[in-house]
Amino acid sequence: MSADTINLTADPDRIPHPAISGEKPPLEILLCAPRGFCAGVVRAIDVVERALAIYGPPVYVRHEIVHNKYVVETLKRKGAIFVRELDEVPDSGAPVIFSAHGVAKTVPNNADSRGLTTIDATCPLVTKVHREAEIHHKRGRHVLLVGHSGHPEVVGTMGQLPKGSITLVEDLEQIENLEVADAKNLAWVTQTTLSVDDTKHIVAALKTKFPLITGPHKDDICYATTNRQEAVKEVAPQVDALIVVGSSNSSNSQRLREVAERAGCPITRLVLRAEEIDWEAFGNIRRLGLTAGASAPEVLVEEIIDAFAARYDVSVDQVSVTVEDMSFPLPRELRSEAAE
Repeated sequence: MSADTINLTADPDRIPHPAISGEKPPLEILLCAPRGFCAGVVRAIDVVERALAIYGPPVYVRHEIVHNKYVVETLKRKGAIFVRELDEVPDSGAPVIFSAHGVAKTVPNNADSRGLTTIDATCPLVTKVHREAEIHHKRGRHVLLVGHSGHPEVVGTMGQLPKGSITLVEDLEQIENLEVADAKNLAWVTQTTLSVDDTKHIVAALKTKFPLITGPHKDDICYATTNRQEAVKEVAPQVDALIVVGSSNSSNSQRLREVAERAGCPITRLVLRAEEIDWEAFGNIRRLGLTAGASAPEVLVEEIIDAFAARYDVSVDQVSVTVEDMSFPLPRELRSEAAE
């Protein structure tokens, strides 16, 4: 499924939104831009689509290819089978795809030992963090990873180094009690989908406590996370409520809602589909902000707009903070077939 082919007309789960009779109150919707799919998500979805076209169904995907139920269910209908671990994959010759979040080194090693055909859909910006951590380790530095415990990206990054070589840092309180063996040989990297502001405070605290700590040449928080948060900061103070379209297990989507709340928006909600909207909460609003996490397709944004248009006299304006033109090539094993 090319990311461009995800559309409502092909969605059997779409719920119609009947128009409400009578005069509808006015509502201005401010659309944040950029929003929705980032280059890494587009690439990951295209990897699954191309693998299905080349190998035929089924193809196996370890974990959700991206954190969005709509995308995952659409790919399931096309023949993708999602598994938690490799031991759920039969020895059938079907390829196994690693999700955009990245995996620990043990995962491809185990796949190789079984002779499985694997395709790595890890976002190149996550791979960049993996390489940074490895370089620091080779240079004798202990690595501090700023991130959220249990997130697949964090699990994958920590799994690039031997146990005990990397420490997860989640908040400022942890830094106060942090003890390291050698403060002169210390480095930090971050999860790519964090809050820009929260991470800035944590990194500042690390530099204060460990003045000789080494950081990345360029921030690890990805361009898409940064851009979407900046757009929300621009819109949130101007609206009565703001909706983030995305899944609850999507880190970057959760951060967008938090950013809107901190920017002063009185009502902030994270919803996957229009059916999840709490209409009572939005009863008296006149201006609504709307954005989408980096793994949420634009079609779901359109669905939300349709749902509000059934209840309000809607006008839509876009607020843009930058234009994105980033793209990533497919993995090498899929490129020649994609060109045919």
